[in-house]
Amino acid sequence: MKTLAFFNNKGGVGKTTLVYHLAWMLWDMGKRVLVADLDPQANVTSMFLSESDLETLWDPDVDSKQSIMAPIEPLIRGLGDIGPAPCHRIREGLRLLPGDLSLSSFESKLSDSWGKCLDRDEAAFRVTSAFHRLTKEAGKEFEADVVLIDVGPNFGALNRAALISADAVVVPLAPDLFSIQGLRNLGPTLKRWREEWNERLTKNPEPTLDLPSGTMSPLGYVVLQFGIRDSRPVKAYDKWSKKIPSTFHDFVIGSPEQSELGYEEDGHCLALLKHYRSLMPMAMEARKPIFHLKAADGAIGAHTYSVKDCEQDFRQLAMRILDRLDGVVVGGAFPHAAGSMGE
Repeated sequence: MKTLAFFNNKGGVGKTTLVYHLAWMLWDMGKRVLVADLDPQANVTSMFLSESDLETLWDPDVDSKQSIMAPIEPLIRGLGDIGPAPCHRIREGLRLLPGDLSLSSFESKLSDSWGKCLDRDEAAFRVTSAFHRLTKEAGKEFEADVVLIDVGPNFGALNRAALISADAVVVPLAPDLFSIQGLRNLGPTLKRWREEWNERLTKNPEPTLDLPSGTMSPLGYVVLQFGIRDSRPVKAYDKWSKKIPSTFHDFVIGSPEQSELGYEEDGHCLALLKHYRSLMPMAMEARKPIFHLKAADGAIGAHTYSVKDCEQDFRQLAMRILDRLDGVVVGGAFPHAAGSMGE
């Protein structure tokens, strides 16, 4: 089982939509998939579940919570350790660990615990490793092949705890100035978190406690929501698309000798995904991914070709991610990209 987080400190690039569609595609390909919603906005949860399900999930009058808050509430209150993860069955082979708008209340606890780990405080290690232990136990019980983690767009303590739990990280990007600047911040931050967690691991007072390795191997990036003309980004986006490979190599991978690569030759470019525009509202209304839309959902005429294109795009992306994940060694070095996007 491999754990894959999707992270960009710039919001609005289509990260949650990417996680949602990739989960369904991996399921279509016969993989057992667990989606862990560790974003306090809980957007991927709202994509998977109906409004009535969400009302039940977040009902403040219900004693038994059914979201991520249930297992971590004892930690927040200082009354014990994590409880069992309340995973929801979406399909046979597809599970969701639902998010919660209240998850932000865990932020301060995680922030305090990060420093206390240096004092060999066992309780601090239990708090910091909560997401890791929850996703690992839920994935093990479910016999998941892959765990997909959705997190919010910031460098806060919540995301730090979520990301050190990940074997690998995919960076969703938009071809714009803000994503370029985000990459310049993201790479050094992941490096610092990795180094700080490795230091803390040496202070762990309880050797039987299951702690994350903090690998966070940068698997690659996905460029989302660009216009396409003749299978190439249109001029307005092409300028920024061409800056992404060099910025990713310089600031995330740390290999500036490859900084002149274009995205077609860059092995870390996992996919270029266009905006499917009118199909997205249609998919949300039908509560299914775009590539599952049928004529009865309104996917008729030219839409049928877009549905097929979307299926092909996400299948290629899923295959590429699975191939790259095979090269990730937990607690080891980063995988090296090989070949070009066309291979």
